[in-house]
Amino acid sequence: MSFHTEKTIAGYARAAVDLRLRMTDYCRGRFAQQYMRAWLESRFDDDIAHDLDLHETFSRIAHQPWRDGDPYVLAPAMTAIIAAAAQALDLTGDIVSSDTAPSDAGVLFLPEPIYERGPHGEVTSIGAITWIKARLRDSGGSFWAIFGWADRDDPLDPSAARRRAQVAAAPELAAQFGPYVLTTFANIPIGTPIPAHGEQPEAADVDWETAPDGRLCIDESALRMRAVAAVLYAFWRIQEQPIATVAHPPLDRAARRRALRASLRHDTRVVMLRRTKAAAEPTGEAKWHYRVRFIVRGHWRRLIDANGQPYRIWIHSHIKGPDGAPLLLGETVAVLAR
Repeated sequence: MSFHTEKTIAGYARAAVDLRLRMTDYCRGRFAQQYMRAWLESRFDDDIAHDLDLHETFSRIAHQPWRDGDPYVLAPAMTAIIAAAAQALDLTGDIVSSDTAPSDAGVLFLPEPIYERGPHGEVTSIGAITWIKARLRDSGGSFWAIFGWADRDDPLDPSAARRRAQVAAAPELAAQFGPYVLTTFANIPIGTPIPAHGEQPEAADVDWETAPDGRLCIDESALRMRAVAAVLYAFWRIQEQPIATVAHPPLDRAARRRALRASLRHDTRVVMLRRTKAAAEPTGEAKWHYRVRFIVRGHWRRLIDANGQPYRIWIHSHIKGPDGAPLLLGETVAVLAR
């Protein structure tokens, strides 16, 4: 059972339970620990990669949300909105509070993956994101630990093709992977200004991979933070806005019993695009009048809440101006491809 076959919100709930059960079993196994060690060694220096305490901490915070976190599914109609918001996001210098996320730990499934192009040009799918609130070992501060996972069976993912080539001679090794494979780590500090993510390799070292046709791809070289963190933060904020609606689909008896036997949270939430209606006519005399219609690009708007704390909302792209007025397009042509 997977999101490749399930297309209804009830089916999404069934798939989420099945995939989390399989990932929980995978995380308990020895292979998951071995993969984590190899993953750390490939991304950090030797002192960090061979720190046993750090290895255990990474393994715990990466794997725990699969069992204990709140499950969310991002409906495909929302994927383009989240991707656009993530691409436009810059949190440099912002301070994120401890209640920014909807829960202290969670799993976000993306049935229609968002792809990320890393600073060295490689393309990887984001099929799921886990997060958990964690504490720094030395200073005692806290942060959001964020992990990106690729769908092991995504036929369009270049990283999946590379992985299949690497284990082609060892089919018994390939069989030990879970349905999702850990690919990315990011963090967002809590209560302190967010530093810029500035890993920019030399141009000569970059070999750009092509993203799958018709798929959304975020280029990390144009971001000030890791793509997986930008996608998750955009999801956190937008799922609270009126543009989104959250469904709680019922779970069939068999799936519910499997989840209960494994002590697994099974209240999956499916975040969908809310059906919109025409805005009401404004009251009072307008301060200005538009004679044309024009496209307003999607953008983040900064606001202040009742307690004086800053926060952001996403303003989705829309057409502004009076009905029937000429549409001013300028030099830009937008093509929506699937």
